Amino acid sequence: MTDTPSHLSTPAPKPSGNPLARLLKATEIDTRLLGMLGALLLIWVGFHVYGAIFNNGGAFLTPRNLWNLSVQTASIGIMATGMVLVIVTRNIDLSVGSVVGVTGMAMGILQVEVLPDIVGIGHWSIWIVTTLFGIALGGLIGAFHGWLIAYRKIPSFIVTLGGLMVWRGMAFLANNGKTISPVDSTFALLGGGPYGAIGATGSWIVGLLACAGIIFLLVNGRAQRRKHDFPLRPLWAEVFLGAIGCGAVIGAVLLVNAYPWPIGIVKAYVKDQGLTVDPETLFISHGFAIPVLILIGVGIVMTVLMTRTRFGRYVFAIGGNPEAASLAGINTKAMTTKIFALMGALTGLAAVIASARLNSATNALGTLDELYVIAAAVIGGTSLAGGLGTIYGAILGALVMQSLQSGMVLIGFDASIQRIVVGLVLVFAVYLDNVYNSRRK
Repeated sequence: MTDTPSHLSTPAPKPSGNPLARLLKATEIDTRLLGMLGALLLIWVGFHVYGAIFNNGGAFLTPRNLWNLSVQTASIGIMATGMVLVIVTRNIDLSVGSVVGVTGMAMGILQVEVLPDIVGIGHWSIWIVTTLFGIALGGLIGAFHGWLIAYRKIPSFIVTLGGLMVWRGMAFLANNGKTISPVDSTFALLGGGPYGAIGATGSWIVGLLACAGIIFLLVNGRAQRRKHDFPLRPLWAEVFLGAIGCGAVIGAVLLVNAYPWPIGIVKAYVKDQGLTVDPETLFISHGFAIPVLILIGVGIVMTVLMTRTRFGRYVFAIGGNPEAASLAGINTKAMTTKIFALMGALTGLAAVIASARLNSATNALGTLDELYVIAAAVIGGTSLAGGLGTIYGAILGALVMQSLQSGMVLIGFDASIQRIVVGLVLVFAVYLDNVYNSRRK
């Protein structure tokens, strides 16, 4: 008799049921993810059809609007990835919008009024120093919140509610309510725009690298399953996932490359470059905006942090049962401080993008962002009961929230209606979370 080598893993048992159930089980696709994608598609099609019927033409499903939507999602999505950690550990952060305001104002003062006197106007280092300063300031504010919550035992709701008011007031006092504009020209590129994008060629490079990354993850994941003798997905399921992932990436590249520079900017570009070509004949693609690439980078880093590190395991352990986590030797106080510091740093990065996109710093920057960030995390599947949440879900939730806002603006809903809809969506998302949790028990 011979032993069967342990590395010869057998495929997972053939799933039974209807074709859709078999597909989901074989590919191991998250059903909540499918639900969010379905809701997102419904929102997009609904707004486009509404515009086509009542506004003499649908404007939602166009390269221009979808490109702008991706840029608008960036700052909310970045903060939502941090909010996942906060909510997973059974806390909340109501101050993120105000922290965006105060860090944005501080960065505006630094790069417009302080650094030019030290290094000179337009110096190459201004945008770097300003960005690092904004992230560090946000991290310090978040760490201070975390210290009050963990070591002074003040509930996170109260600490961050106080922070919401304090930091908004500080943003106003920092420059007596005056707007600071314009920001450093290189810094402004971080907010997107025709010059704040990587163009058609750069987008194809990013797309091909993303496809290579997807294929690598699938191949490596299969190898790891075989190595540890875990059930393997059917080969057709692996191919299906790779095709869907690469297809989505290529579709995104085609979409962002289909949005050209406005003719006025093209004319200015031709004049500045001394070109003899007719601007009307030039088609210069935007490509992926820099804020979108930053969001993707943050999403990858945060996903690795949450799923591949001890820090991430501790976050879920605290969210599952704080007392048991403490008894197991996890320093829950230090972890809480670190989580809020990370939330603050991500908020500072979001402030960089938001102020760069506006090309100015105002005390109103980030107003009501806390609502959209919390809603994005909850819609994305982060449970308010703690212990459950995903980074990709939060980013997708941010895209859902921004799609709602953008769509309502396009069809002419005023601000009051927009807030009513956002509030209802948030309540409905929490209701669905409760239903989902009750079925899991």
